[in-house]
Amino acid sequence: MPVHPIPAEESSVTPSSDDTGTWTPRLVLGLISIVLLLEILAISYLMISTALPFIVTHYRTTQGAWLLTAFLLTGAVTAPLIGRLSDLYGKRLLLLSCVVLATLGCLLSAIAPNYGVMIAGRAMAGFLVPCLFLGYSLIRDIFPPKAVALAVSIATTGMGLVAVPAPFLTGWLIDDFGFRAIFWFLGACVAIIGVCILVTVDESPLRVKTSVDVVGAVLLAAGLAGVLVAISFGPTWGWTATSTLTYLIGGAVLLATWIVSARWIREPLVDLAVLRRRSVYLTTVSAGVAYGISGLFAVLVPMMVMVPGMMGLGYGWGLSAEQYAVFQLPMVVAIVVGGVLVGVLAGRGVAPRLLMLVGLTSMAIGLVVAALAHSEKSTIILAAVVLGFGQGIAYASVPNLVIAAVSPQLQATTAGIVAVSQSAFPAILSVVAFTVLNNSHIVTVAEGTAFYDTDGFTVAFVIGAAVCVAGVLATLAMPRRAGEPIAGPVEALGAA
Repeated sequence: MPVHPIPAEESSVTPSSDDTGTWTPRLVLGLISIVLLLEILAISYLMISTALPFIVTHYRTTQGAWLLTAFLLTGAVTAPLIGRLSDLYGKRLLLLSCVVLATLGCLLSAIAPNYGVMIAGRAMAGFLVPCLFLGYSLIRDIFPPKAVALAVSIATTGMGLVAVPAPFLTGWLIDDFGFRAIFWFLGACVAIIGVCILVTVDESPLRVKTSVDVVGAVLLAAGLAGVLVAISFGPTWGWTATSTLTYLIGGAVLLATWIVSARWIREPLVDLAVLRRRSVYLTTVSAGVAYGISGLFAVLVPMMVMVPGMMGLGYGWGLSAEQYAVFQLPMVVAIVVGGVLVGVLAGRGVAPRLLMLVGLTSMAIGLVVAALAHSEKSTIILAAVVLGFGQGIAYASVPNLVIAAVSPQLQATTAGIVAVSQSAFPAILSVVAFTVLNNSHIVTVAEGTAFYDTDGFTVAFVIGAAVCVAGVLATLAMPRRAGEPIAGPVEALGAA
C-alpha cells in the first residue's frame, strides 16, 4: 500500500528534556502501539484490494475503483491540513481524532446497505493516512533524543512485518466470514490500538503558530472529486452528457481556483513556490508514479485471477481469497527484498536517483510482461515479482530523494507535497483503469457484475507502463544534486 516518507520536522525546539535515552516500559508500549497502527494502515490497502472482486459483485457495481480512490483522496487532502492542526493543538490529539474517524468509517463500511454508504465509510477510513506522519512526529517529539533514531527505525522497518502474513489473514477472513469481516476486523483493530495509544503515549509539548488553509483543502478535494466522478461515470452517462460536463468543468474550475488561492494565502495547503522547484516537482512526480502504479496493479490483478476460467475470457483461474494469498506471496517477498536492497546500497553511497530509476524501470518491465502475456498464471506471477521488486526499490528510495532534493529547512514542506502525490496518483490511476475497462471492454454483465475482455486489461497495463516511463523520464531530469548520496540510508520497508 501507499506509505509516505518520513517528514523532516522544522523546529528549533528540543523535543524532549530527557536526554538519557532510557527505554522505560511506557516508551516501549507506546512505540508498540504506534507501530501497530502503522501496520494496520499498511494492511488495510492490501485487504481492500483483495476483497474488491467480492465487494463489487455484492453491490453489482462497475465503480470498484472508488473503494480505493475515496480512501486515498481523503488521505491526500487531509494530510497537510491535519499536519497544520497538529502543530496548533497537539499531534497526539489529532492522531486520536483520526483514529476515531477511521474506526467509524470502517464500521460504516461493515454495515453498508448500499455502495454509496460503503464509499462514504471508505472516505472516513482515509483518515488513517495522516496517522503515518503523526506517528513519526510523535516519536521525535516525546522520545528521548538518544532513542529517537532507533525508535523511528523500528517503526519504519516494522511496517514490513505485515508483508507475508497479511495476505493469508485476508484470505481466511474473506473466505470464511465474507468481505464484511475485513471492515469489522480493521475497525476493531484501529479502536483497540487507539485506546493503547491513549494510555501509553504522551502528548507532544511542541506547538507552532500557523494558519490552517481550510479553503484550500475544500477546493482541492472538491475539484479532484468532481473531475474523477466525471471520468468514472463518463462511459455510463455519455461523455457529452450534461452531468458529465458539469462535474468535469466544475471540478476543473475548483482546481483552478485552488491554484489561485494557493498563490495568495500566506501558508497554503500546498506550497506552490516550493513545488515549482525542479528537484521538488520531479521528485513529486516520480514518487507519485511509483505509488500510483503499485495501486493500479493491486486493483487489476485480483480482478483477473479470481475470475472463473470457465468463462473463457482469456484469463482467470477462479482463485479463492486464500488461494490468492499463496499466489501473491512471491510478489510480497520481492517487495521486501527490494526495500532491503535499498537500505544496503544507500548506506554504501549509491545515489537515490539511480535507485529510483532502477525501481521504476523494473515496474515498467513488469507491466509490459503483464500486458503481453496474462493468459497464463506463470507469466502473471513473473510480472508481479518483477514489478514488486521495483516497487520495493522505488518506495524505499522516496525518503532519500526528499532529503537529497532540498535543504533541511524545506524537507518538511517537500515531504508534505510528496505525500499528497503519493495518495493522489493511485487514486487517479485506479479511476482511469476502470474507466478504460468500462468504456468499451465489458464482455458481459452477470447479476450486476461486469466481466471484461482481455484487451481491456492489456490497455490498462500499457497505460501503467506509459506512466512508468513518464516517471523514469522525470527521474532522469532530476538535477544531479538530487541524486547525490546522502549520509545514512532512510529505509521504507512498508512498501507492502
